Amino acid sequence: MAKHLDLEEQEQLAELKHFWKRYGNIISWLLIVVFGAVAAWNGYQYWQRTQSAKASVMYDEVERAAVAGDLPKVERALGDMKERFARTAYAEQAALLAARVFYEKGNVDAAKGALAWVASKGSDEGYQAIAKLRLSGILLEAKAYDEALAQLDGKLPKEFSALAADRRGDILMAQSKKEQAKAEYQAAYKEFDDRSEYRRLVEVKLNALGVDPAPSASAGAPSASEPKK
Repeated sequence: MAKHLDLEEQEQLAELKHFWKRYGNIISWLLIVVFGAVAAWNGYQYWQRTQSAKASVMYDEVERAAVAGDLPKVERALGDMKERFARTAYAEQAALLAARVFYEKGNVDAAKGALAWVASKGSDEGYQAIAKLRLSGILLEAKAYDEALAQLDGKLPKEFSALAADRRGDILMAQSKKEQAKAEYQAAYKEFDDRSEYRRLVEVKLNALGVDPAPSASAGAPSASEPKK
């Protein structure tokens, strides 16, 4: 019995040696690739955490300068963030904050530049949409209507679609394109939640154009007194 087991073990060992001789190098390289990928991922995660921490500190600097109204310092700190931490969310937040301060202080060109950077270079779709909406508003004020509309071209996240439609309506109204503006306002009205204060503002705009959106919004809905089928 023992001899039989010894022979069986020898056969298994021989098969294992044959298998390893044939596939050993492939397995070794696969393990190297797998463990290398894990190490690289862990390293990347550590690098991201480090970058985020450093960007957070620099964002605080931008915020302090913004609160103090120190525009040169805001501009310098934002420039540093864009150069060193452009791929972090903090850089996009800093640019949006800086744009607001620039605009409030009358430096419209700097505000447009900060917003344009987020709109074109940002990695977060939400921040990009905010930047495009704000930039389109500034361009509307400057009567740069085509540029303002261009900011709202393309697909925006669904949660911004109503705001974008409302802004397009404002731009088209400024161009005296009332029918097109009406269509955009109606689209915005339908998109907004019925409890939204912004929806009421859109309703006012539609009323000024001779449209009562409430009946059309509820068209097709059975009345309380209508019997169910």
